[in-house]
Amino acid sequence: MSYDSKSLLTTRSELSIFLLQETYNHWVVILSLIIAVFASYSALNLASKISGSQGSTQKWWLIAGSCVMGCGVWAMHFVGMLAFHLNVHIHYDLSVTLLSMLCSIVASFIAFQILLSKRIDWRKFGVSGFIMGSGIVAMHYTGMAAMRLPATVAYDRGYWLLSAAIALAASYVALFLFIKFRDNVSVSWWKWASALLMGIAICGMHFTGMGAADFWCGDASALIATDNGEVNLVLLSGVTLATFFMLMVSWGAMFFDRHVLEKMAYSDPLTGLPNRHDLNRFLKDGVDGSRETAVIFIDLDRFKTSNDTLGHDIGDMLVQEVGRRLSGLTGEGRKVFRLGGDEFLIAAERCSQDQAEQLAGDILEAITKPFDLKGNELYITASVGISLAPKHGTDRESLLKASDTAMYNAKKAGKNRFCVFDDEMDQMLLRRLELEKDMRGALERKEFYIVYQPKWNALTEKAVGFESLMRWPHPKFGDVSPSEFIPIAEETGLIIPMTRWVFSEVGKLLQQWMEKGVPLLPVSINVSVRLFESRQLIEMTRTLLESANLSPHVIELEITESMMLYDVKDMIRQLSELRSLGVRISMDDFGSGYSSLGTLDQIPIDTIKIDQLFIRESDSPAKRAIVGAIIEMALNLQLDLVAEGVETVEQIDFLRSSGCNVMQGYYYGKPMDVSEMDNWIARNMDERLTEDSRL
Repeated sequence: MSYDSKSLLTTRSELSIFLLQETYNHWVVILSLIIAVFASYSALNLASKISGSQGSTQKWWLIAGSCVMGCGVWAMHFVGMLAFHLNVHIHYDLSVTLLSMLCSIVASFIAFQILLSKRIDWRKFGVSGFIMGSGIVAMHYTGMAAMRLPATVAYDRGYWLLSAAIALAASYVALFLFIKFRDNVSVSWWKWASALLMGIAICGMHFTGMGAADFWCGDASALIATDNGEVNLVLLSGVTLATFFMLMVSWGAMFFDRHVLEKMAYSDPLTGLPNRHDLNRFLKDGVDGSRETAVIFIDLDRFKTSNDTLGHDIGDMLVQEVGRRLSGLTGEGRKVFRLGGDEFLIAAERCSQDQAEQLAGDILEAITKPFDLKGNELYITASVGISLAPKHGTDRESLLKASDTAMYNAKKAGKNRFCVFDDEMDQMLLRRLELEKDMRGALERKEFYIVYQPKWNALTEKAVGFESLMRWPHPKFGDVSPSEFIPIAEETGLIIPMTRWVFSEVGKLLQQWMEKGVPLLPVSINVSVRLFESRQLIEMTRTLLESANLSPHVIELEITESMMLYDVKDMIRQLSELRSLGVRISMDDFGSGYSSLGTLDQIPIDTIKIDQLFIRESDSPAKRAIVGAIIEMALNLQLDLVAEGVETVEQIDFLRSSGCNVMQGYYYGKPMDVSEMDNWIARNMDERLTEDSRL
């Protein structure tokens, strides 16, 4: 099928020159539009590769994208030329034809190169669009110049300018879409619609340019039949190769996405195991509720201690070896994942509770075997939590929450064991979730309050300070123990604003004492390791001292011995800076199981607080020996001592005889709110004044 763009064969009678008749094949015209759209889509698809890569990889993607865009525009042009027929024989100069292709590729490369920056510079955008548009115009008219035929070409200036304007407009549209889609790796109808718009614009430029050309022939003998269907094989071969190149680059990009990038995205680079993303995909639609499935959560015990002690290289080797041992326990229907850090998970299909418990026992046995890593013989344990589908749910969130809760219960029970999720844990989990939800607004609702417990010097019979303690009377659950809500606050990060509030309340209390003329006694504030990690503790302490106009010695910060399991050097640095402000530092719960003896002489602290566990069992000879050793060590290091949990006269006598005079416990006073504490202070101050007057 064909149509005439100039329906009449006209002559310039005075020159006897014939204006040749132009015809186009409809189907080939449509094919040229399809090639233009496909080239545009391929270039948009490669935009994300260009933007998302770096270094030499980015250059290769840039070259590929420029070649696809340039070759696509060139192929569309010459397919359009294949659809174009005159009454004369036409062939093409190969070197000029290749030059036209080069114009399009180079212009695309320069334009894409300019727009690689993440920030859009509209001046660069203007230059890039002009370069690319000029390249398309140069490609088109260079391709026209490659035509060899017994006729001369004359261009209508108006149509020529219109074709150039369309080329520039198409280029700006192409580059705008390139910027829009350079960070989008997904296939979307919007991208196809954009490619169609670009294809129509490029085809519009081509056929407008063809409409600008008049072909004048002065030799009537050169005329041939217009419907002979002659095809230029060289041109057809070039177009075929260019189209094939676009297909290869596009398919190569798809293969890279589906195989190379997918493997990188869904596997752990350290162990090669499937990662958390693959687990999410694995459990995306949940599990089949018609058969039992076990989700087994594995967390290495005290991995951070080993990692910090032996170095991260050994830590990485340990994780790799654990991954290999766990992989050895998998089989048909079992898959092991590394979730990150020291956390692993095994999903086992068609697995009953008995089989899951047997597998958990095998996991513990495999991990407790010694690891030989670069001459270091290392022993570690693990805590394992098990959830079962459909018993504990069939969706991903329920199963992961349940196995995670069971794992934490295994840790609380003493580590190196497994625990199966049950109804009691379910209630605990629901309670925990509700506490976490309610805690987020508890500060605004003023549900928290502070109580203060006195510290007493049994030798001078005088109060020497107070410890501030948070309390939470929950509207539904009643009084919630700090041992329950503080860990939740630490995990969620809410401990930071909560501690900031405690600092403010302590500052207000000390200001009230100053206004009443009450002698200021030091008040200690418990601080979490999260405060050190956030780097906000020093600023909070400085703000407290300045806003309340306090002397630094009336503020004491209490840390726990377990904090030394974290970055010791950074902890020492921050503690040293806090002490330089003049505040005192005490170590709470000393001797509770996290030995810091190796670094105790390096940690900048003023006071050791003996854990109440030893005081309550001080009638035991073993506990007496431990307490005596702690007291002797503190005295040798010139550290102050406070004994916690003192409740009986016998405990007081033992501590005094051992050299510890400052005590804290129910014997001397329970934690009191502000009004009760005011009465306690007044009563004890009166007793002290009476005793002093007698002296």
